[in-house]
Amino acid sequence: MSELRQEAEAIAEQFSDYTEVDPDDVEERLETLVDEYRVPLDEASRSVTNSYLEDAGMERDELGRGGSEEVLVNDIDEDEQWVDLRVKLVDLWEPRSDSISQVGLLGDESGTIKFVAFETSDLPELTEGQSYELSNVVTDEYEGSYSVKLNRTTGITEIDDEIEVGDNADTVEGALVDIQSGSGLIKRCPEEDCTRVLQNGRCSEHGQVEGEFDLRIKGVLDDGETVTEVIFDREATEELTGMTLEEAKDMAMDALDTTVVAEEMGEDVLGRYYRVTGPTFGRYVLVDEMEDPGTVDVESALIEARSI
Repeated sequence: MSELRQEAEAIAEQFSDYTEVDPDDVEERLETLVDEYRVPLDEASRSVTNSYLEDAGMERDELGRGGSEEVLVNDIDEDEQWVDLRVKLVDLWEPRSDSISQVGLLGDESGTIKFVAFETSDLPELTEGQSYELSNVVTDEYEGSYSVKLNRTTGITEIDDEIEVGDNADTVEGALVDIQSGSGLIKRCPEEDCTRVLQNGRCSEHGQVEGEFDLRIKGVLDDGETVTEVIFDREATEELTGMTLEEAKDMAMDALDTTVVAEEMGEDVLGRYYRVTGPTFGRYVLVDEMEDPGTVDVESALIEARSI
């Protein structure tokens, strides 16, 4: 069975409890996108799935896959997978959007992971410090960082067991020797629960969209022995550079060019030595905490570190 056919049958199976979807029709749609328009299979699959959701008048959160596997939070390494978790609610914080009912941190012995529950899912609220068995939650990936979304099909069961939460944070340090492409002032997809960075105004899932501005830095720390790639989100980027989102937007508007923002940031932060802490996802450390010992001579620091 071809990969295209396997994906077609998997998509059709997702809809089997809600509406009749013909695998042959799914395969034909996928084939058109992949073979004629050279769309990657994962993007074509999302596009075709979204079209069936629209035809059925359904939200993606309503679409679950049966037989979810129980996993540890630190083992989650794929996007849009349906999993079961046995976790403790470690922390809650204030949602930034009215569409979100709860957002916070779940943990088990392997570490912690962010979770989001949306108002439309109409789920009971979780309590900080309580342990739960959560069935049928869906994974989400953003810049190598994984989170989980609670949806209408998610089962929530309180359990009495005390779950000891592990620490999956790493601390790395080094001279900031490079700021990678995709840093500075960027635009993200404005669609609900999607935060993908736009490429030429296009979201890989939702197509051409207007986009919302954000800040980030994708950098490289070198301690003389190891090179580590790190990502500073908007909050960390503002702390690192002293530049706010509004200031970055004004700068780009004055220059009619967004690339000036990353260039300006580089002048301020390259050649400084940093110690950062945060979870590692893929090849990136996502910065939660940062120390700045100050300006260093990068060349001298690296020579000294490599001689130890």
